[in-house]
Amino acid sequence: MDQNLTADSLIHARFMIPANSGETIYCDARFPGIEGDALPVIIFAHGFKGFKNWGSIPYICESLARRGFYTIAMNFTHNGVEGHRQDFTRLDRFEANTFTREVEELQDAVSAVSNGAVPLSVRASERIGIIGHSRGGGISLLEAADDPRVRAVAVWASVASFHRFTERQIDIWRRDGFFESKNMRTGQMMRLGSDLLADLEMNSDQLDITAAAERFGRPLLILHGEQDLSVRIEDGEEIASHARPELTEFVRIPTANHTFGAVHPFEGTNPILEDAISRTAGFFHRHL
Repeated sequence: MDQNLTADSLIHARFMIPANSGETIYCDARFPGIEGDALPVIIFAHGFKGFKNWGSIPYICESLARRGFYTIAMNFTHNGVEGHRQDFTRLDRFEANTFTREVEELQDAVSAVSNGAVPLSVRASERIGIIGHSRGGGISLLEAADDPRVRAVAVWASVASFHRFTERQIDIWRRDGFFESKNMRTGQMMRLGSDLLADLEMNSDQLDITAAAERFGRPLLILHGEQDLSVRIEDGEEIASHARPELTEFVRIPTANHTFGAVHPFEGTNPILEDAISRTAGFFHRHL
């Protein structure tokens, strides 16, 4: 474990969680100070072609830590990024990823918190919440729906379904054994493997995000930008329509895009991102 203490006593510790699959989940914990009461924990689940050090994610987690949370940003093991790096060097692992794998790895992260297997665990309580962005929002709802250890979930620009491919694309996928998706930032062609398609088709009930929202039955915050061109706001509306209304806050942000104005590499914060962080912090302060 690598640990640093900032001038204002905010701890940043890099650590690893052994997944039940035998893989290693690389994580960053951020939390205020060495001494004090156990803090509510927020786990951040990144989205498709994302990673724990993408753009604003470290800043979001640091901002929440300054507001009194113990935050954990995690890398899914098959996101294509090795260790604590910030580039896609393992496209073979990206190709072998599945939705079910990510749900299970998020569950492993929740278990690590519950079992005290995180840095300075005396500072981490079992009051656990999850933030999921984009695909990570769907993963978060699937994990939390059947895990009572998770008390609240916030989804940012979340997908409402993993079925996001045309019939023609699926035909190509079956024919070639993979489907290529270009990373517009890096220019890399990133393959989605046959295992992902099989997971989607064979486990469609288990991977039903709106059904997970319906049975979640705990506080849910949905933040979605009206200018999101990657995941349309209709996805947020669909999730909200299936969640329990008395436990759900659906916030439409008129000027927000898919990343709430952030880019990678991170170029600093903006009012839209600050609003999303503030709303999320308030939500978790109320419910954790």
